Amino acid sequence: MRPQPLIAVTDVETSSRWYQQLLGCDSDHGGPIYERLVSNGHLILQLHAFEVAHDHGAIGDRDDRPYGNGILIWFEVDDFDEAVKRAIDMNVKVVLPRHRNPPPPQDGGPNHWEIWLKDPDGYMVVLSSPDGSADANWTPS
Repeated sequence: MRPQPLIAVTDVETSSRWYQQLLGCDSDHGGPIYERLVSNGHLILQLHAFEVAHDHGAIGDRDDRPYGNGILIWFEVDDFDEAVKRAIDMNVKVVLPRHRNPPPPQDGGPNHWEIWLKDPDGYMVVLSSPDGSADANWTPS
């Protein structure tokens, strides 16, 4: 099984560029109505315009803000420090700055780094390093 999340956005092309820059991923479709974003050939996120119904009806109510209330769009990234730098360079709104999960001195849990951000539509986006990477003994596989 592989998750294939889809979110409704107000401007597909703007959101596509934002996610591509932040995550270092690529467009696999493009256009103002629908986008597929891929990383290493794997689908990681789909973007769809709110108002376009196609055969399935509207994806969401554009006026029902905040979008994604209670949903976190979470990405584990291998280049966490570089992704944080990209977010800062992009002037992304930071909700929770870089922090360890769980907070020190606790043991267990994912033992990774996180940063919580807001995307152009206000969706909460979390970037995390791989589990176990927050201590000095971890090396990428």
